[in-house]
Amino acid sequence: MMLRTHLYFLLLLVVIFKECKSSRLGSYNVDVDKVSISGISSGAGFATQMHVIHSAAYMGVGVVAGVPYGCAHGSSIAALACMKLPIFESVSSMEQLTVSEASKGNIDAVTNMTKDKVYVFAGRADTQINPRNGHNIASYYNHFVSNSNVKAVFNIDAQHCMPTDNYGGPCNKLSSNFINNCGYNAAYDLLNWIYGNLTLLTFDQSEFTENSTSAYSMDKTGYVYIPSGCSHNKCKLHIALHGCKMGRYYIDDVYVKHTGYNEIGELNNIIILYPQAVPNSKNADGCWDMYGFTGPNYASVSGENISSNNKKSKAARNVVCKLVDYQEVREFEQVFKNPRNSALNLQNGAPEQMLHLMIQ
Repeated sequence: MMLRTHLYFLLLLVVIFKECKSSRLGSYNVDVDKVSISGISSGAGFATQMHVIHSAAYMGVGVVAGVPYGCAHGSSIAALACMKLPIFESVSSMEQLTVSEASKGNIDAVTNMTKDKVYVFAGRADTQINPRNGHNIASYYNHFVSNSNVKAVFNIDAQHCMPTDNYGGPCNKLSSNFINNCGYNAAYDLLNWIYGNLTLLTFDQSEFTENSTSAYSMDKTGYVYIPSGCSHNKCKLHIALHGCKMGRYYIDDVYVKHTGYNEIGELNNIIILYPQAVPNSKNADGCWDMYGFTGPNYASVSGENISSNNKKSKAARNVVCKLVDYQEVREFEQVFKNPRNSALNLQNGAPEQMLHLMIQ
């Protein structure tokens, strides 16, 4: 069985490599109208920034334990105040800031968000980011998005974590890797909300940065999960951003393997891209920039983290080829719990098969 598996992946890599050299991602046809993004903690704040700033490129966003766009005001102190004391934040001022920035051309037109799908999660037991921020995020998006397109989940006693239904520490306790078993699959819920009834590899992130990756806390290596069905079907693309101290620098590939995104991606032909942040002198905890450590333009189209990640989404048709062309990969086998559970399947008729992941 393992010999057949190894031969299968060697053949697959050869096929992909040949097709990429000639036509750049010829076997992975990404639907540019089905690109979405999500994140937890700083990743959630950054996902909101990416969605608002580049709203023309995204059709949905998932925000888990995050803060609204603009609440950090370009300051780490203000960001902390926003995280802990959201009751003093003015949602209307954030809305006005968004409209103003769009009128100046610093972000995309707000009308792009009208039909987008928005998912917001805030755990009632969160001691790191006040769950009231979830209400502010929902209120903010309700100003720009049709109310029926905003889903808010505020009824779970979750600590500061990415909630799963089968992995992690106790739901209401702070875990070292910030992944908790809450009997609730947040990855499924947010992807199902965004997309409706709808092979883990590493890639070189320096391909998408103009300067040194470490200069603005971008790891040299990121991850991408390629569903087996994407070799012959048009696939969606979702970008999943980890939170502070949740990148591979801290917990290796635990976030990538155990948050539930890959199972949903496999069942529904959704490529899952996992950019990775690392700590540096201005960013001690390996966070995404939601308050300005990369510079004053952090919340505009010219921000360093923003520019790097948007290049990824716009280069979706090239990502798989880049990771094959530039990364040495090894393979291992992961068997998901109940991989064909109909409750996780956003579309009917997914074939029965064993799932395989590949990492550097």
